[in-house]
Amino acid sequence: MVRGIPRAREFVSEAQGQTREAFGFKWAKRDTFEGRLADNMRSWLIEKYGDVTNAEWLFQSGKHPIVLDAGCGAALSGLALFEPVLDRLRYVGVDVSDAVDVAKQRFHERGLPGEFVQADLLQLPLAEQSVDLIFSEGVLHHTDDTRAALAAVVRHLKVGGRMLFYVYRRKGPIREFTDDYIRERLQAMSPQNGWDAVMPLTKLGKVLGDLGLTVEVPEHIELLGIPAGKIDIQRLFYWHVFKAFHQPQMTLEEMNHINFDWYAPRNAHRQTPEDVRDWCASLGLVIEHERIEEAGITVIARRS
Repeated sequence: MVRGIPRAREFVSEAQGQTREAFGFKWAKRDTFEGRLADNMRSWLIEKYGDVTNAEWLFQSGKHPIVLDAGCGAALSGLALFEPVLDRLRYVGVDVSDAVDVAKQRFHERGLPGEFVQADLLQLPLAEQSVDLIFSEGVLHHTDDTRAALAAVVRHLKVGGRMLFYVYRRKGPIREFTDDYIRERLQAMSPQNGWDAVMPLTKLGKVLGDLGLTVEVPEHIELLGIPAGKIDIQRLFYWHVFKAFHQPQMTLEEMNHINFDWYAPRNAHRQTPEDVRDWCASLGLVIEHERIEEAGITVIARRS
């Protein structure tokens, strides 16, 4: 028990250790996500999952269901999605990194109840079938094995409970190569040096976005996974060459936060929709909602 939070003594792998360090660094930089990024998060999550706080199933198990935020980070997504009803939930945030300290502080500042644990998702100190809902937004792919992480957390879900999660989707060959190349280069750097190394890429993304130019791809390029049609030049680079996030209302630091989030962790697996469907079926998860986008795959599934 350190600073009021139970913490695992050991973690499972070197890769998870690096991922833990990268995300602990990122979530400590509160000024890079507390502004526009936090403001936009709730609408983005509702777009993906629907308005979960008003879902008829949320309180089916009782007046105060237990919600496990599996990989809570600084609770950016957990607060954004559940804050309207957090006074009625028993919220447990778990993360592999020291971000749990930031999450606890953000809950405290809002006067909201919540419990926090620092542990690896594959070794959670929770009883099997003990929680009513599991929320894992953009986390499972940051473990050594996405499918194994899903299986590990699902065992804590009650029969009839829901699993809400989002995982990265596999991209075209150039983007996949670039992602892995940059990620490998960052492994030899400290988190701060990695942050600084990503910034020129972020600046280029801003330049491309500010151009406001549209190009037309005359024909589907099957070899590279680039579809035909009109596309903003920044989005052409973003989806098919390298990730350099651009949102005109955001500062460079905020945009760099998003790019660093993508490139810094050693563990950042991408999967296909078919992969995710197969995993759910094999684990007794019945998919009730599925949203497939270029960036990732969002699922709400009930444990049967």
